Amino acid sequence: MPDTQPSTDWDAIRVPRFLGLTALDILGSRCGAVVDDPTEMALYWLIPAGSGTGWDVGTTRLDTERLTIPPRRRTRGPGPHWRMCPGEDRWLTDANALRAALEDALGPRPPEVSA
Repeated sequence: MPDTQPSTDWDAIRVPRFLGLTALDILGSRCGAVVDDPTEMALYWLIPAGSGTGWDVGTTRLDTERLTIPPRRRTRGPGPHWRMCPGEDRWLTDANALRAALEDALGPRPPEVSA
């Protein structure tokens, strides 16, 4: 499987698996390709390059490390595989849609207390 750095075309957002599965359901047909890495217990969304700058949604993070890209139709492990296969023209998920789905999956935040 090719191991690649996030490219100039996309960024990778790493999401803990338990949260990612809920976000995946919320996104539905708005979801692009998603890599499932059972070893890391994480899902990775590919979003347009630069749209993950300043990412601060819960326990998710912009991943600038290497990401294993599975073969195009590998949907089972062991190892990284596609939770959502890339379509012919649908690799990327809109960053705003992903952010909204993750915030919904996290549930309401407690109000901030000012000092």
